[in-house]
Amino acid sequence: MKSIVELVLGLFVIALGLANINGNISTIHWYNRRRVTEEDAPKYGRVVGTGIVIMGAGLVVSFFVMTFWSEYIADIVALVTCVGGFLVGLYGQFKYNKGIF
Repeated sequence: MKSIVELVLGLFVIALGLANINGNISTIHWYNRRRVTEEDAPKYGRVVGTGIVIMGAGLVVSFFVMTFWSEYIADIVALVTCVGGFLVGLYGQFKYNKGIF
């Protein structure tokens, strides 16, 4: 059951990230995007959306690794991709929002 929840969550997170990449940044908290200019909004959405897609893809890959290989390796995959995606999103926050809040 745990792995199915991980797969569904990963697919949902990927869908949110793709919406951000396509320019819909309304799914990002208002205080995280309040200093993003109109001209930087598409760039901000692409960077933050890419980070979110990385996290979601990590959960999906982790599901398949857990199903067909090892739960320990799946946890490592999920951790590494979530940290990597978080760092990509954090880069976008600092570059286009001039800070976290």
